[in-house]
Amino acid sequence: MDRFEPNLRIPGPTALPPTVREAGARQMINHRGPEFAAMLERILSSMKPFFGTTNDIAMLTCAGTGGLEAAVVNVLSPGDRVLAVSIGSFGDRFAKIARAYGADVTKLEVEWGQAANPAEIRSALELAPGYRAVLLTHNETSTGVMNPIPVLAAAIREVAPDALILVDSVSGLGAVPFEMDAWDIDLVVTGSQKAWMAAPGLAMIAASPRAWQAMEHATMPRVYFDLRAHRDSHAAGQTPWTPAIAVVYQVDEGLRLMAAETAVGVFARHEACAAASRAGLAALGFELFADQRHASRTVTAAVVPDELEWKAFNAELKRRGLVLAGGQGKLTGRIFRLGHLGSVTLEEILGAMSVLETVSLAQGRSIRPGAAVAAAQVAALEASGIASPAAAGAGA
Repeated sequence: MDRFEPNLRIPGPTALPPTVREAGARQMINHRGPEFAAMLERILSSMKPFFGTTNDIAMLTCAGTGGLEAAVVNVLSPGDRVLAVSIGSFGDRFAKIARAYGADVTKLEVEWGQAANPAEIRSALELAPGYRAVLLTHNETSTGVMNPIPVLAAAIREVAPDALILVDSVSGLGAVPFEMDAWDIDLVVTGSQKAWMAAPGLAMIAASPRAWQAMEHATMPRVYFDLRAHRDSHAAGQTPWTPAIAVVYQVDEGLRLMAAETAVGVFARHEACAAASRAGLAALGFELFADQRHASRTVTAAVVPDELEWKAFNAELKRRGLVLAGGQGKLTGRIFRLGHLGSVTLEEILGAMSVLETVSLAQGRSIRPGAAVAAAQVAALEASGIASPAAAGAGA
């Protein structure tokens, strides 16, 4: 018998706040009417500060991967040379999309668990000038790494000032600061099911003036994903095709909640939950997979110890209500991932640590009872700029 709602700690889809779930259950409306037009304008205007842009944003009914495909086909032509900087599974996917549409893709592969190196990107661009675009992943959920996008973008502009920079921020935008205009990014993609606290079904894409100009000359095939059609329809308060209205309701409500919390509050909450997750897992004896200089603030990946039978361990976690994500691709069975994005609270992270600790102890792992929760609490306080009671006492 289900006695409680699971603690869904995967890197998306994320758990929905009660009012967001309720919003999705509302009756349908005319998507060509004034009520929808007002809601669309409200959503796109509210998102611009999170993108860090004054550019137009297009809202598409599709998954985040559809958004990545839209980014590629709108600004590129078959044969265009593309440098795809991959730091994990989703970087590989971005490259695969570009290649499928006929781009001449060179993949700069970074060791999984590491962030991209600006010097290596600069060298790749210098070695073979003439790249039309560079593909970057902001937050790689398969490895728990967050790329230093402003540093990477600056390196690209030094060598290839006219190259288009396309960024997958499906799982980053809305959880951490992003400055599209200041960093001179051309296309940024995000998805409704991540930090925006809504169900899957919408992708949002912001495009720079350089990108809009490129769309007039790009020849990759596009109809449904034509961003020009979305821009023109949005100007009239509509979408070119029937939108996922229930998800639009949810994104609208999610943005209302984020506005009430303020962007600063949203970012601080994600920072605290990320710090708590990393500290708690480390206290349990798990090795963190990602280079901690570039640790993601929305998902933490930990190495599965050789002595741990992951399937049995994970089954017991699920029985106790904790849902984690396993590894992807070549990391299947080697790591597990704990998501901390969207509506995540510190209490949910502490609850996850409690379950992880209980199951670890039950399976005979050598850890100190209470260590994970305590470490997570202290890390969250420190990330929030608050000294823990223990630290304060030690300094007295």
